[in-house]
Amino acid sequence: MTGLPSDELLDDTALIARDLIRFDTSNFGEGRSNGETDAAEYVAAHLTRLGLDAQMFESEPGRVSVVARVEGTDRSKPALVVHGHTDVVPAQPDNWSVDPFGGEIRDGMLWGRGAVDMKNMDAMMLTALGDILEAGKRPARDLVIAFFADEEAGGVLGSHYLVETHPELFAGATEAISEVGGYSITLNGSRAYLLQTGEKSLVWVKLVARGTAAHGSHVMRDNAVTKLAEAVAKVGRREWPIRLTDTTTELLGELARILDVDPLTVGPDELALATGSASRFIQASLRTTTNPTALTAGYKHNVIPDTAEALIDIRSLPGEEDAVLAELAEIVGPDIEIVVMHRDIGLETEFAGPLVDAITGTLKRHDPGAPVLPYLLSGGTDNKALSTLGIKGYGFAPLKLPPEMDFASMFHGVDERVPLDALVFGRRVLSDLLLNY
Repeated sequence: MTGLPSDELLDDTALIARDLIRFDTSNFGEGRSNGETDAAEYVAAHLTRLGLDAQMFESEPGRVSVVARVEGTDRSKPALVVHGHTDVVPAQPDNWSVDPFGGEIRDGMLWGRGAVDMKNMDAMMLTALGDILEAGKRPARDLVIAFFADEEAGGVLGSHYLVETHPELFAGATEAISEVGGYSITLNGSRAYLLQTGEKSLVWVKLVARGTAAHGSHVMRDNAVTKLAEAVAKVGRREWPIRLTDTTTELLGELARILDVDPLTVGPDELALATGSASRFIQASLRTTTNPTALTAGYKHNVIPDTAEALIDIRSLPGEEDAVLAELAEIVGPDIEIVVMHRDIGLETEFAGPLVDAITGTLKRHDPGAPVLPYLLSGGTDNKALSTLGIKGYGFAPLKLPPEMDFASMFHGVDERVPLDALVFGRRVLSDLLLNY
């Protein structure tokens, strides 16, 4: 294709992110993965070139995480964990307009699985560190730099493995930054940034229906597939009520102020929709969600199977996991077994303190006049694992985005891509923050 920028014209952040995308680190869940070894060796080699001791940890064959510590100028300050993950969700190439693992650059963007979630941040971490260390400087405090495996399957073989077996890696750390925050949205024609200060709980369950195996031509009222289908439809159609947390209350108040509307007359959903593409995340942060994501049943057209299964992705508000599971049991009824496959906590951190002040101050230096707003992530990150060590996590992967970009749809979506100039912006902002905080 003609008209593409040469490598010499590309920022190193784009080059590194492109290289990482070309490692197919697809994580299919339930123990099935292509593994992170190649990507881990790549980032470890880069860290080593920067003069750091990059330690590699293999929880299971092929499931590799990398951790390095950067000494700060004031080691009396608590350390900051800066972390990313190198695995990605799978991609079906036939649905994409580019090779999802080709790392293609076109239309001023880097395309590929992981361009947003989250090999872009992995690359920004490496180039921001390079900007500091190659200039002969050191960060203001110790940094724990981590590239985790297995985040897309709950971090069992990555972040959770490391905090449980090697907690000393994070000694002295009290705060962390990672993905799904720090990106810009457009409100009333002006730019604002969302800082992720919390995330919903994660419960992955499997629904199991049992019936009678029989010939496909029989009259069968004890059909496992029928039972499952009825249960899945009820779960998928459940409209969970809005419940505001401290974070969402503060966010909606700020949105109402910026939009100059009365929050008592404009409802939470309407305010969320005013954030444009970010409403995909924000609407979901106002309530629990229970989405069916996979169905498994049968093995031949003319055989009625005796079991049928469905996967449900539950994202409850922090602390409501047990109540949601109890209601789910009522929805599906006694004939459906609920198997909890994976469960992790929700988090909520105050939108205040030295790190929040440093993040907002840094963003304002690089994009003056743009407000920074807190929000609750509808998904989850490796901050869940770090919280078990008392480390407060925030989502901050800074990107200045064009107003027309549907950024939220890039996460786990088709034709995932990130603007090249957003990567340059993120590198500069992250370098500034890591150097001075």
